[in-house]
Amino acid sequence: MTARIIDGNALSAEIRGQLAERAAALKAKGITPCLAAILVGEDPASAVYVRNKVAACEKAGMRSIKDVYADDVDPAVVFARIAELNADPSVHGILVQLPLPKHFDSEAVLESISPEKDVDGFHAENVGALMQGNPRFIPCTPYGVMKMLESANVPLKGAEVVIVGRSNIVGKPMAMLLLAKSCTVTICHSQSKDLAFHTRRADILVAAVGRAKMITGDMIKPGATVIDVGINRMTDGPNAGKLCGDVDFETAKEVAGVITPVPGGVGPMTITMLLTNTLEAAERCAK
Repeated sequence: MTARIIDGNALSAEIRGQLAERAAALKAKGITPCLAAILVGEDPASAVYVRNKVAACEKAGMRSIKDVYADDVDPAVVFARIAELNADPSVHGILVQLPLPKHFDSEAVLESISPEKDVDGFHAENVGALMQGNPRFIPCTPYGVMKMLESANVPLKGAEVVIVGRSNIVGKPMAMLLLAKSCTVTICHSQSKDLAFHTRRADILVAAVGRAKMITGDMIKPGATVIDVGINRMTDGPNAGKLCGDVDFETAKEVAGVITPVPGGVGPMTITMLLTNTLEAAERCAK
């Protein structure tokens, strides 16, 4: 058996086409959806992420603002800029690219963003709303995963789900979204005993731990849906430098029923759902 692959690039392109139409409709009303991105420091991966987000915005007919600060910038400067963006009615979404330099209080920075413009869904108010089942913004990566499951017609009601990883960005919100769809959810992490015992029970397995090829084919229930959120760069062997996920794709695809690849799986969907959240924020302003 070879698993059916969910093509994140194709699904992302389809959704972005719909977003462009919605953005054009807003523009006709005199509103241009706008995303402001703040980058602090010179982390190469962060710079690429922000550049891709800005480019995706412009391609979808949205406006983007990018503010780049030196690694040693005084946090007060960034807080002041966030306050300006919060007060600007033409800006609908604000994101601060993580990680921030060590002299920043990341939590305080995220909390300084207006909840109505927190398109990453990280503000405590938005996290609480998600927990209550009434989210204002859904964190982008879990939002993308839900869209992928929907596109593949994966049955959710009553499904056994195992999430490997308990981060605030993916693992925890992913669990809340799947609980809301009547799944039975187990969250595993670095202290979990006998990880394979849990993963072999999963009808849906979400790997989001940041360890290359940690999940192998023998850890997967035959026919399961496997969602690989991890993005890792291999450091040795003939494939050194290439990207891979948390799942060993070659062995997993022979066991799973449905699987996402890396690259070309969840990654493109994350930026697409950021655009979706920004557009939704603009549409709320238009009402």
